[in-house]
Amino acid sequence: MTAELISVGTEILMGNIVNTNAAYIAEQLVRLGISVYHQETVGDNPERLYETLECATNRADLVIVTGGLGPTQDDLTKETAAKVCGKGMHEDAKAKQMLIDYFDQLGRGWETITDNNWKQVIVPDDSTVFYNYNGTAPGMVIPAENGSKIILLPGPPGELVPMWETSVVPYLSNLNNKVFYSKTVKIDSMGESGVETAILDLIETQTNPTIAPYAKPGEVHLRVIAQADTFAEGEALVMPVVEELKRRFGNCVFTTEEEVTMEEAFVDLLHKYRLTFSTAESCTGGLLAGRLINVAGVSDCYNEGFITYANEAKMKYLGVSAETLEEHGAVSAECAKEMAEGLINATGADVAIVTAGLAGPGGGTATKKPGLVFIGCCVKGHTTVMRYQLTGNREKVRNGAVVRAIAQTRHCILEQFA
Repeated sequence: MTAELISVGTEILMGNIVNTNAAYIAEQLVRLGISVYHQETVGDNPERLYETLECATNRADLVIVTGGLGPTQDDLTKETAAKVCGKGMHEDAKAKQMLIDYFDQLGRGWETITDNNWKQVIVPDDSTVFYNYNGTAPGMVIPAENGSKIILLPGPPGELVPMWETSVVPYLSNLNNKVFYSKTVKIDSMGESGVETAILDLIETQTNPTIAPYAKPGEVHLRVIAQADTFAEGEALVMPVVEELKRRFGNCVFTTEEEVTMEEAFVDLLHKYRLTFSTAESCTGGLLAGRLINVAGVSDCYNEGFITYANEAKMKYLGVSAETLEEHGAVSAECAKEMAEGLINATGADVAIVTAGLAGPGGGTATKKPGLVFIGCCVKGHTTVMRYQLTGNREKVRNGAVVRAIAQTRHCILEQFA
């Protein structure tokens, strides 16, 4: 079964809002064993929407449309879809009562419902209605004359996601007799080309399951996907491949759970070995601490942090010597080493993470170019400093340094304890 996603809204087309709905639905369809072949965004224009829908229904079994179901004049998705499918329109009694109840709950009374709101309870003939318990516009399925089906969903994610889970998933599960089972192997400290080279033999001979690489800043994700009759059968196909990937990449694999981030895996590791940590940042200016503090439960292991941007701060709080700064400079392996060891002395933590670098775009020299970053970590008295030459603008360099600092420290911990 194939699907096509159409997002309706001039605000999406113009880049005013990020289209999170398409990403969410595409991922959900994969889990249901439904292949997505096309995605498209169209503005609030009935003629262009008609052309888009007509084309989509001729090449996909399912056409899933988000947005344009509201009460305003430019909300014409439902009317246009009905026209494409050759359907008339009628009032849905339950949708009407739910609209009345919605306004009553707001304390406004049904008498205050404006004429344009009433259009939300008009649905195409022969459609299956998905009632909206989090808003006013119902979703629906409209059968096209050629056997394709158009599924219309409200645009706000707070309405779309609950409707998807409670109404759309059961509906689609009854249509499709295959499922996709997937696991994501997340790898740090390696580039996409290096990862692909290491598994080229697996990629060249893959049938079911398949391996798809995705590059992210400082990470590479390998999604292993199998098609099967049941989730249990899919798992039996996927897990041997996952185990082989873990064997090949070793400690570079920081999780095989889709929802787990690098920083969450790092904090889990600290909890596992009952370690505390502190941070001292120069070029990242608090980004490292901020990213780690986003993790629930980090308060159990995070001691404290410093932003030692000036040389004076490095000397005052971390004990970096004036001689080191004079001879090697603040952006140096020697400085990062003293920062890490001084941080341990200052905070009593088990683990220290420090960053020192040139975020750019200016400030470089003939030997130290913008993007040069030194990351130091000290784990139970063992100090490691790594040099990185990052590229991109100031924001990209700083964020890249944060990712590498977390990954490097994770590896240092594993070398000492695993």
